[in-house]
Amino acid sequence: MLLVSFISYVDRNTLALLAPTILRETGLSGEQYGFVISAFSAAYMIGNPLWGWILDRWGLRSGMTVAVSFWTLASTAHAVVSSFPGFAIARAALGFGEGATFPGGLRAAVQTLPPSKRSRGMAVAYSGGSLGAIVTPIIVTPIALWWGWRTAFLFTGLIGLLWLTLWAFISRRPDIRHHRTEESAAEPGDSPRLRDRRIWSFGLLYAAGALPIAFVIYGSALYLSNALGASQAVIGGVLWIPPLGWEIGYFFWGWLADKAAAKGGSRLGDLKRLMGAIVVIGFALALTPWLQSFVMAMALYFLAMFCASGFIILSIAYATDVYSSRYSGLISGVGSGAWSATVALIMPLFGRLFDQGRWETAFALAAAIPAVGYLVWLVINRGEDRSFQKGLN
Repeated sequence: MLLVSFISYVDRNTLALLAPTILRETGLSGEQYGFVISAFSAAYMIGNPLWGWILDRWGLRSGMTVAVSFWTLASTAHAVVSSFPGFAIARAALGFGEGATFPGGLRAAVQTLPPSKRSRGMAVAYSGGSLGAIVTPIIVTPIALWWGWRTAFLFTGLIGLLWLTLWAFISRRPDIRHHRTEESAAEPGDSPRLRDRRIWSFGLLYAAGALPIAFVIYGSALYLSNALGASQAVIGGVLWIPPLGWEIGYFFWGWLADKAAAKGGSRLGDLKRLMGAIVVIGFALALTPWLQSFVMAMALYFLAMFCASGFIILSIAYATDVYSSRYSGLISGVGSGAWSATVALIMPLFGRLFDQGRWETAFALAAAIPAVGYLVWLVINRGEDRSFQKGLN
């Protein structure tokens, strides 16, 4: 599951990394690029809860096989398009298929690990995404420079095919084939319902807190190129640094979440305090355009992604405490889908701000949105300091 999230982020980050070259050669504007990202995000929003529901019922083996096959074809299709509609369609297909990535990761952690280790297990499964973001510039940049950007998308199709081959063997494990373990079926907890305000507060918390990940992934190359004058080669040589913060953050925040769970009783108070600290630290992202420093931009991007990974881990820790683990795929899908909806709505605005050179406004907005989501979540969960232990002892 780490490998599949790795591949999904190589697929999606290839476009973001090569955006300066692709926009120059195809004539797409920054705003059109924002809408292409929105097409991915809108489809990803739909795909996440749908694939989560499918994985909870079909199981990991067949569900992930179908999903990865679909998105591998979609990723390869980027190599043959040149227009705004072509990129939008290919990107939407990729987004829909990749909606299975994180529901599959959480589903695997629930099926194969006891509750006291699940946050760390989820961190391992999810960390492939940040690892993919780290490695993409290192692998894809030379391919694009030597053979052109279209060849880079043929490469993404190849690695998807290799994963499917590996999965055909790995997924024979009994705890993967039998998608509902006795333990998860017996655990207490509610089922997610649309009228439950907690599920909406979880979606908002996840979406707002993780937004800086999309801002850094999709906007950093354009900022470094257009505002700081960096070349495509230089960009490819440094854009592994911000996702490293994301990778480290998954394990750091996963360890803290499991530590809180191991204490027994309620960990809601611990989650509130941890996320409050993340909000305060995350405001540093707004300083990036004021400093006009390449080194500081890298440091603040790193910090922003480190904080955003904390929101992902801690918000899912909250949701999996509230709701039964039988619905883990759906829970992950709701969080990722809410994030995708937010990205789909906001990226065209960020793209327009990039076109206008209003970097200060764009960075300030990206830094403030997590605080808004956290405050709304606090209000909704005020007075909810009750035991979420669910058999951790």
